[in-house]
Amino acid sequence: MAGHNKWSKVKRLKAVTDARKGKVFSRLSRDITMAAKAGGGDPAGNARLRTLLLKAREANMPADNVDRAVKKGTGELPGVVFEELHYEGYGPGGAAFIVQATTDNKVRTAQNVRSIFSAHGGNLAQSGAVAFQFLHAGQFLIAKEQVAEDRLMEIALEAGADDVITTEQGHEVRCGIHAFDKVALALEQAGIRPESAEIAYIPTTTVPVDAATAGSLEKLHDALDADDDVSAVYSNEDAG
Repeated sequence: MAGHNKWSKVKRLKAVTDARKGKVFSRLSRDITMAAKAGGGDPAGNARLRTLLLKAREANMPADNVDRAVKKGTGELPGVVFEELHYEGYGPGGAAFIVQATTDNKVRTAQNVRSIFSAHGGNLAQSGAVAFQFLHAGQFLIAKEQVAEDRLMEIALEAGADDVITTEQGHEVRCGIHAFDKVALALEQAGIRPESAEIAYIPTTTVPVDAATAGSLEKLHDALDADDDVSAVYSNEDAG
């Protein structure tokens, strides 16, 4: 799969160690709060929230933590005011990056992200410098054993998806942002549980890199992922 291997990243996130659970719970709490703030606290009418609640369940996040995060988003409980930001930059080999963050202190987050890029041979860029190299769309990754390609295409396209791509790693469903909730609901009603479901930045052009550069890019990804404020990282390298 071109770009940073989304499937391998999903598998790594599923194998969360105890040492990282605190960070994972903190990140999920922020995302749940933002989802509840944007779309309400009822998961029946908020596909993004439903997806995050599923992630929280799979990560064994305590129910009390989840409930508090939802109530902070709906205003039932006081909480820190978070905002969502995104940064654009370049990594080793000229690979384009988009970094999404949820933060209560954008000065701190900007400094951290800039420092991480600098320490790993990259740099931040101005807004719009790399975004044109990505498709901003809904993306669902689904294991092959869950559903046959023909059946998935029938369900997804009927719900408004734009494309279903099948590789040896699994199925990928893409849809416009406006169709995300409808496609998510259709998959859920069909009993299909995606490995990943998000509004993603999907690379439309890729940058070929050699093995050494790919290793440097992996370290940059890991460093960004380890930052508490960073919620998602997308890039367009192709290691072949």
